[in-house]
Amino acid sequence: MTQPAMSLRGLTKVYGTLRAADAIDLDIPAGSFYGVVGPNGAGKTTTLSMATGLLTPDAGTVHILGIDLWRQPDAAKPLLGVLPDGLRTFDRLTGAELISYAGRLRGLAPDVIAPRRDDLIATLDLGGAARTLVMDYSAGMAKKIALACALIHAPRVLVLDEPFEAVDPVSATGIRRILIDFVAGGGTVVMSSHVMALVERLCTHVAVVGAGRVLASGGIDEVRGGAELEERFVELVGDERDHRDLTWLRPS
Repeated sequence: MTQPAMSLRGLTKVYGTLRAADAIDLDIPAGSFYGVVGPNGAGKTTTLSMATGLLTPDAGTVHILGIDLWRQPDAAKPLLGVLPDGLRTFDRLTGAELISYAGRLRGLAPDVIAPRRDDLIATLDLGGAARTLVMDYSAGMAKKIALACALIHAPRVLVLDEPFEAVDPVSATGIRRILIDFVAGGGTVVMSSHVMALVERLCTHVAVVGAGRVLASGGIDEVRGGAELEERFVELVGDERDHRDLTWLRPS
């Protein structure tokens, strides 16, 4: 049996009375494009943060390609490229400097970093901003430079929290191409998103998360069960909104 790219067992995080992640069990196949979807507050970001070593779980284990992330972090973390939610960067560096710095943090030699940095800048259409301070970037440009930092060391598993948020359609096309090629080359992408059409278009597998638990997971066709993913999502998560009569909004 092929080793999963990521294996989560009993992953739990509690804040007071809130169980942000409630004994999450999930296997993410190697070579998959894996979507993680759920409503706001479902526990997606908490789970991905624990799965990548950014947040310490209260209980549970994480294995990256068979390596225990918390027992052997020096062996597991180099396998990961991470684009977390709300990433803070050294924004007084230029884009090129930030990518180079990320490469140095990963232990790469300068003569390895330079061509990789230049390739990423060109592919992500950041050439015109490479010498601009990151603090002057738009939200979409900052997202792209953070993705470049996540890719510089050629990880085997790429974990992205809302990678297309605030990204313009042209840039999104470039990012999609990079991710599809990454998976085609044997890598694994794990991506959270609120955009169901995007998940259906890109992902081979999906997990639906709600109230800190995995409500359904597997191949995307299996999870959809013959319906649109959005329909299945609402069915699993439930629509608990207070539907008020807003006829007063209509023009008289």
